[in-house]
Amino acid sequence: MAASAKRKLAELSVDEFLTSGFDSEVDGDSGGDAVDSDEEDAGRKQSRNGKTISKKKAALKSKSAGKIPKKGKASEHKDQLSRLKERDPEFYKFLQENDQMLLNFDDSDSSGDEEGLHVLPDKLEEASDDDDEDEEGAAKRKKVDFITVNLKMVENWKSSAKKKLSPRLFHDITQGFKACVVTARGDAGGSEPGKFKVTDSAVFNTLVSFCVHDLFGLLHKLLEAKAGRTRSKMVAPSSSPLWGKLRLDIKTHLGCTIQLLSCLTEASVTTAVLHHVNAIVPYYLAFPKQCRMLLKQATHLWSAGEETARVLAFLVLNKICRHKKDVYLNPVLKQMYISYVKNSRFTSPNALPMISFMQRTLTEMYALDTSVSYQHAFIYIRQLAIHLRSAMTVKKKENYQSVYNWQYIHCLYFWCRVLSTIYPSDVMEPLIYPLTQVIIGCIK
Repeated sequence: MAASAKRKLAELSVDEFLTSGFDSEVDGDSGGDAVDSDEEDAGRKQSRNGKTISKKKAALKSKSAGKIPKKGKASEHKDQLSRLKERDPEFYKFLQENDQMLLNFDDSDSSGDEEGLHVLPDKLEEASDDDDEDEEGAAKRKKVDFITVNLKMVENWKSSAKKKLSPRLFHDITQGFKACVVTARGDAGGSEPGKFKVTDSAVFNTLVSFCVHDLFGLLHKLLEAKAGRTRSKMVAPSSSPLWGKLRLDIKTHLGCTIQLLSCLTEASVTTAVLHHVNAIVPYYLAFPKQCRMLLKQATHLWSAGEETARVLAFLVLNKICRHKKDVYLNPVLKQMYISYVKNSRFTSPNALPMISFMQRTLTEMYALDTSVSYQHAFIYIRQLAIHLRSAMTVKKKENYQSVYNWQYIHCLYFWCRVLSTIYPSDVMEPLIYPLTQVIIGCIK
């Protein structure tokens, strides 16, 4: 039993031996040697396991140590100074006496990944009502800071301009004219006020009269613009060396003149302003946006203004389109024809002279360029033919009324007038036959 117990004990592994509970009786030296050998094997294994565990722990410690962020430059500099104090106290004392900035610095660590990152505050500031009040106060101060124009200022401007007009003086006069336009338009104008304010009617009339009658004559002398090579070519004010200095003020004046035209109610003032506009058309041609605005306003006055104003508005339209056919003629003809059709809807003894005037002047505009005129005539004569065909095929009252009205008759008469005025023309001649067929179909 003892031998079997010894054999069983010898056959046990280290783990089995440790968990066996030591119940077996061990006798003799051989059993002791076996036990000792087993214990030595177990000790070697445990030592190897302990070494591996210690190596793993050391590796983990090294990794965790590697994750510790390095000291910043400020902290390293502080450590260097502390070591310097221990090694060389005399030099450290010298630094304290002569260079305090080197020793007294911010030792906050600025290194790491978070350096330079913006940190959001805990609470965001909200706009207070005081800021709005400050803005309103600034706006009120701006309103109060306007310079009121009086007659003495206007007379000084006039006398100085007649002696010698300068860019600075022209700027002041233009700003005064802008103030007059703002006063005339009122709150509905929407234009930004300048530095001047006009409240007196006498000042308004004097300043507007001077700007309309005399100012641009003096400006033309100041610019000394080169005349065109031929009479048909306009004077180019942009060729003057002073154009760069005066350009913005001239642009402001031209825009204010158009705004003034749109709000005038008195026929005599409208006539005077249109005379002025007709004289300064070369300046409008230098500014495409202002020129388009002028054409729109002139077309409106040509179709709905007073008799003299209509004639002057037509002269402005004709003058611009003659010198810029490729840019403005096509849209101007379209707008003028649409205005003519609208005005010819109702015919009466009072309206007939106006319709006749529009026919004559619009025919003159179509005679400026036959290639553009052909495109318009082809489209509008074709529209007349379509209305006639629908009236003949769909025999209803509404279709008959689209043909048997004064508007349709005046349109037929107008195109007859255009083709007969431009004749003979190889471009417009092909339109004679379709127009004749429409007239005959309308009679039947």
